[in-house]
Amino acid sequence: MNSAENGVKAVVAALVARARAAQRIAARYDQARVDELVLAAGWAIMEPARNRELAHLAVRDTGLGKTEDKINKNHRKTLGLLRDLRAAKSVGVVAQYPDKGLIEIARPVGVVAAVVPSTNPGATPANNIINALKGANAIILAPSPKGYSTCARLLELVHAELERIAAPRDLVQILPQPVSKAMSEELMRQADLVVVTGSQANVRAAYSSGTPALGVGAGNVAVIVDESADLAGAAAKIALSKTFDHATSCSSENSAVVLDKVYPPMLAEFERQGGALLTADEKARLQAVMFPQGKLGSATTAQPVASICTLAGLSRPSLTQARFLMVEESGTGPAHPFSGEKLCPVLTVYRARDFDHALAITHAIYDYQGNGHSVGIHTGNEAHVMRLGLELTVCRVIVNQAHAIANGGSFDNGLPFSLSMGCGTWGRNSFSENLNYRHFLNTTRIVRTIASDEPDAAELFAAYRAKYRI
Repeated sequence: MNSAENGVKAVVAALVARARAAQRIAARYDQARVDELVLAAGWAIMEPARNRELAHLAVRDTGLGKTEDKINKNHRKTLGLLRDLRAAKSVGVVAQYPDKGLIEIARPVGVVAAVVPSTNPGATPANNIINALKGANAIILAPSPKGYSTCARLLELVHAELERIAAPRDLVQILPQPVSKAMSEELMRQADLVVVTGSQANVRAAYSSGTPALGVGAGNVAVIVDESADLAGAAAKIALSKTFDHATSCSSENSAVVLDKVYPPMLAEFERQGGALLTADEKARLQAVMFPQGKLGSATTAQPVASICTLAGLSRPSLTQARFLMVEESGTGPAHPFSGEKLCPVLTVYRARDFDHALAITHAIYDYQGNGHSVGIHTGNEAHVMRLGLELTVCRVIVNQAHAIANGGSFDNGLPFSLSMGCGTWGRNSFSENLNYRHFLNTTRIVRTIASDEPDAAELFAAYRAKYRI
């Protein structure tokens, strides 16, 4: 090991040692004291002036997204999370099952390493901090270089609130600048749990760190619009989701698969919502800018339509003044890059013969990119909803909702508020839920004897043996 590697290891070790000392104090807190930690961290980002400061800082320094939308996201995501956690038990005995002789006790995981992206440098670390503190854990943030200033300012605000309630500052820390790949990977190795939101390279590093890890899969949401849908309502919701924060969310719709019977009127509804359809030549010019060497580049990520048009040399007023751009597509895979994730206000539109064809197109999109994440549908046909749930390789089916608003939890659906979506084995992840406080806990079970419940082997196999004449 060279001197640079020794230096990185020592820096991280010092942070982790301080985190462990603080966490030992928090581990003695009762539920009321832990819940005060949660409220303190929540107020750090939700106090309106602080929220606006963090949102402005995020857009200024990352160049990604819209300030007003980030303010909305910081507020809404944190408020929803605090609602979810308000009555949740996370300290001591959390469940008892007398009939099974079991008592469940929540225990901290210890020190959490949280790798957070530049697309949400305020809301995502705040979510991770609050969930970690709910379990009486310590947490160390590893932000992206662009998002460092926002994370660092958030940390200052969190520290001020921890001091207000006389809790250890070292419960929440951040890697020092400049945050290197080597430093982030060393933190992953030394922590007790790794939580990663962002690039798949970081997710793979987390899973190979030797530390238990919760990494999320790639997004590439498709939404199906069938002939029973409220077309105007569907277009409004998709447009809201496609344009919110310039589509920084992994839950923003990337493709709309529209059934043939409603294809022309649905395109008209998209246009009423500010969408603009590109010609074949305009699509080719946009593709060259968005996908240099056939892979998604960063030039258009989370940028407004006007800036994207300037980069692509698109000057038609109906495009430059649009809320979002649309390209028609029929294929999927590397030869058709618009079938992948775009992270900007560009929507790919497919025309499907019928629902079976729409399902096949969506399957093909996810086979290329986005398996496990989620799918949307606008419909009045419950059978279509259930087919998606039973046949498609996704962990969430979002019905008649704006996907980017609903997928990470909403006040009008039952999903936990989160900015990190587990994608199950389909997305090469270890979990399939929205990341929530339960993932930041260990569970100890006290086990007592109960009346014996041993089945009779002959009775158990009787029907099976009779059926197959065994």
